[in-house]
Amino acid sequence: MSLSPVEGVALAEIESTGDGDGDAPKAKGFVGRSPGQLAWVRLRRDRTAMISAAMLVFFVLLAFAVPLIQALYGVGPREQFQDRLDGFGMPLGYAGGITGEHWFGLEPGLGRDIFIRMVHGLRTSLFIAFAAAVITAALGILLGTLAGYLGGWIDAVINWITDLTLAMPFLIIALALTPTVALRFYGQREAVPPAFQIGVLISIFALFGWTSTARLVRGQVIALREREFVEAARASGAGLGHMLFRQLLPNIWAPILVSFSLAVPSYITSEAALSFIGVGLTDETPSFGRMIYRSLDYLQTDPSYVFFPGITIFALVLAFNLFGDALRDALDPKSSR
Repeated sequence: MSLSPVEGVALAEIESTGDGDGDAPKAKGFVGRSPGQLAWVRLRRDRTAMISAAMLVFFVLLAFAVPLIQALYGVGPREQFQDRLDGFGMPLGYAGGITGEHWFGLEPGLGRDIFIRMVHGLRTSLFIAFAAAVITAALGILLGTLAGYLGGWIDAVINWITDLTLAMPFLIIALALTPTVALRFYGQREAVPPAFQIGVLISIFALFGWTSTARLVRGQVIALREREFVEAARASGAGLGHMLFRQLLPNIWAPILVSFSLAVPSYITSEAALSFIGVGLTDETPSFGRMIYRSLDYLQTDPSYVFFPGITIFALVLAFNLFGDALRDALDPKSSR
């Protein structure tokens, strides 16, 4: 009886030895390990993976602790310190007004604290990226599994929708759709709530981001649907839900996990890019993209304004990409050869 890739992973070697007096045999061998345990061992041995994972844990904890940080720091993201600016609107002091009270200095012109706005912007970026990645992964897994397992006209329709979505230019549609949706619910002079802006961005990412996961899952399911363990489950009368979620998905979780880990940084940069060009989050909502956009006018006079948000988003995206690559190598050792 053939085993599925998940079931056929335990390898044990038993050696029996005895002396002339008839002592009981002694067993020596290797302890069987699951694919997840083997991947975890390889991941732990990868120094790059451990460093990038530590960076990601730090950023995530920082995002979760925003209310506590704000309470301890004593400054809000919208507070302005006009008395710390000179007549030209530039922060007093050195390096953009860095002091013990303002760790990363102040924004030129408005005098808002850069550090606390960066912490809030980090939470916003991570929330949008993770929410979009979860939604796109769920859609891609569902549609890709149905297309790969059922085939026929369902596969043709889903492939047609996938090709149509891939043919649409993401940036142009995002530029046109984001303000249109806002005007549909709010007037030109009404302030758009930050929660609504975040929801629109997540919806746009979900509209375009599911296609890569769907194609990945479809190919994996097509490769598995004729295997012996799938045929045995089908012959035993297993339903569609059992076949999809108990037989197929447990055997393709590795590429899905890698795809998810690489999708998060792409959504972080996409959110920053849309906010940078003014169609994502507004200036009222702390965002890396808006901070970098406002800093362009002060590159020569206050370079620290662009340095801190720029280096933070660079480190965040780099950590995600490095960890995603390391995770892919740990789950599929052949990929690194």
